[in-house]
Amino acid sequence: MTTFIEFINSHSKHVRNIVADMITQPGSSQVAGFVVDMLCTGMTDVANEFNVPTYVFFPSNAGFLGFKLYIQTLCDDHNEDIVKLSNSDSTISIPSFMNPVPTKVFPGVVQTPEGLDFILRSARKLREARSIIVNTFMELETHAIESLLEDNTIPPVYPVGPILNLESIAEKGSGNDDIITWLDSQPPSSVVVLCFGSMGSFDEVQVKEIAHGLERSGHHFVWSLRQTSIDQKTGAPSDCEDPRTVLPEGFLERTAGIGKVTGWLPQVALLAHCAVGGFVSHCGWNSLLESLWFGVPSATWPIYAEQQMNAFEMVVEHGLAVEIKLDYKKDFVNQEVDKVVVTAKEIECGVRRVMEDNKVRRKVKDMMAKSRAAVVDGGASYESVGSLILDFKRNIS
Repeated sequence: MTTFIEFINSHSKHVRNIVADMITQPGSSQVAGFVVDMLCTGMTDVANEFNVPTYVFFPSNAGFLGFKLYIQTLCDDHNEDIVKLSNSDSTISIPSFMNPVPTKVFPGVVQTPEGLDFILRSARKLREARSIIVNTFMELETHAIESLLEDNTIPPVYPVGPILNLESIAEKGSGNDDIITWLDSQPPSSVVVLCFGSMGSFDEVQVKEIAHGLERSGHHFVWSLRQTSIDQKTGAPSDCEDPRTVLPEGFLERTAGIGKVTGWLPQVALLAHCAVGGFVSHCGWNSLLESLWFGVPSATWPIYAEQQMNAFEMVVEHGLAVEIKLDYKKDFVNQEVDKVVVTAKEIECGVRRVMEDNKVRRKVKDMMAKSRAAVVDGGASYESVGSLILDFKRNIS
């Protein structure tokens, strides 16, 4: 983690030089502020050199933002042993969550002193910002956002989401046209999509459990299957060249009429398809926002980062997803310690419920409408963006 921070901060001199050149050019515009990603808060020091404020873009959710800031308060102001707490089997009340949060869904990064130091540094820098721009919307995270707005120790928060990249819906010729064509032949809301993000892959034992669970569920499916080896160019798992080497014998033949096993998938295009009725997800925040935008309920299978807390929020806080697992974690450094296997029975139950739970499905459809209303004229996020622009303008003399 320290190396990562040093790598980001090593770019400060380049940013400083670019901004200095920009403002000295004839007819140049005035710099109103820096907008930096939550992992680049070291750039706050550069903004200070130019005497302009920093705005932090927080691409995750308000609940997790509140968690980071609260953990820093517990550590710095109350001398709480966060590493010990994170490795315990208990619950804790966090202001940005309505329900007590199990420590088992804390991100793995806070379970070690080095990882905790990374989180604490990030939280302290967040407090130096003029404001924090969050990829969420009021109707989804009402409690979390209000808890942040009421805390006068935290910079103002602008919920401006959902911010989504929907361009891939119209993409053709990506190598997955046959999947879309197959979906075109399926009944509405009849297919479950399994997609675990850019880093989502499992060993052969787990792959076989997924296959058995899918087959037993009886539901039609599209499954993005990645191999555990890392592509040296992308740093992410590569597509599985021959799925037969890891799938149960005869699985592809038995499921030929009801399922598709493939590599990388255009996730947005699939979630937008009327045939898709459920989504087994790693619970990256962007993926969850996409699923809500298209009204597709999720079954949670978090893997790393803050995904366990995202899963907890969607299942327990809001009832907008069903659980396969809430506390699954993958150790990318030492995969030998990754011994937890999600059983075929758990997967079967999760798939059945995400496809058949009408209460969850109704709530997701309702949130779909609210997510779309938030970003149009008169919506809460639309108004929040307007307030943010006014904030920028106040910095220009």
